Amino acid sequence: MKTRLVQNGVFTIIDDVTLALTPPEEGFYWIDATVDEIDILQSLFHLHDLAVEDTLSEEEQRPKLEIYDGHYFIVVNSIRFDDEEIFLRALNIFLGKHFIITVTKQKINEIRVLKPLLWEEEVNSCDRFLYHLIDLVVDNYFTVGDRIEDKIEKLEEDILMHTKKTHLNEIIGLRSEILWLKKALVPQRDVVGVLNKRDLKLISTPLQKYFGDIYENAVKIVDTFDTLRDLMGNLREAYQAAVANRANEIMRIFTAMTTIFMPLTLITGIYGMNFPDIVGMLTWEHGDLYALGFMGLLGILMFVLFKKKDWL
Repeated sequence: MKTRLVQNGVFTIIDDVTLALTPPEEGFYWIDATVDEIDILQSLFHLHDLAVEDTLSEEEQRPKLEIYDGHYFIVVNSIRFDDEEIFLRALNIFLGKHFIITVTKQKINEIRVLKPLLWEEEVNSCDRFLYHLIDLVVDNYFTVGDRIEDKIEKLEEDILMHTKKTHLNEIIGLRSEILWLKKALVPQRDVVGVLNKRDLKLISTPLQKYFGDIYENAVKIVDTFDTLRDLMGNLREAYQAAVANRANEIMRIFTAMTTIFMPLTLITGIYGMNFPDIVGMLTWEHGDLYALGFMGLLGILMFVLFKKKDWL
C-alpha cells in the first residue's frame, strides 16, 4: 500500500495511512492498494460492504458506478493485448471528497503512466485525478484496437498467400475474444456516460464536460470493435474462399494430369493386346522406341496445350 499526498501534481509519500483520514489544507490523498489490503482501508474509511465484496470477488466485474454515503465506488476495465490474447484487468476506485483509493489485483500500466501526467497537469483534486485515470484507460482501447486491426490485416495477407489450417483457429479465437470484449465495452461506456451527465456531488460541474469528451471516445471504441467484429467475419469468408480455391486448384491439376495420361494409357492398353493384325509395330525393329517416343511427344503436346489454355 502506498499513500501519497498530491498537491498541484507534486507527490509526498505518507508513511501513516491514518493521516489520510483528515482532509489536507491543499490537494488530496491518493492511496494505491492491493485487494489484500482492502480490509484495512474499509475500517479506516468506512467503505461500503458491497463495494468491498465486489473488489474481493474472484468473478469478473462489470464496469459500474455505485454511490454510497461519503464515497463513490467505480469499476473500469484496463485492457492489455499481447498479440495472442486480450486481457481485462479490473480497476476498482473509491472516490471520496479528499481521497481517492485505487485497488487492483495485478499491476495496471495506466497507473504508472498517470504519475507524470498528474505532475504535468498540476492536478490538485480527486475528481481531476479520476478524469485523467479513466481517460488513460479509455485511450488505451484505441491502441489495442489498432494492434488488433494490424493483426487482422497480417492474418488476411497470410491467408491469401499461404492458407493453413491453423489460420481458422486464429480467426475463431480472435473473433470470440472481440465478441467477449464487446460485451464489456458497453457497460464501460455507460459508466462514463453517467460521469458526464448525472449530477454527482463529488465531481465538479465544469469537469463533467471533460468526461463528455471521454464518453465520445468510449462510443467510438464500441463502434471500432463492432467494425473489428465485422472484419473477422470477412476474414473467415476469405479463409473459406481461399480453401475452396486451393481445393479447386488441386483438382484442376489432378484432372489435367489424368487427361494427359489418358491417351497414353489407351496406347499401352492397345499394345498390351498383342494382336499382330491390330498393332503392326509388334514386328518392327525398335518398335518399342517408336511407341515410347510417340507417347512422350503426345504427352508434351498436351501439356503445352494445357499451359497455353491456362488449365495448369
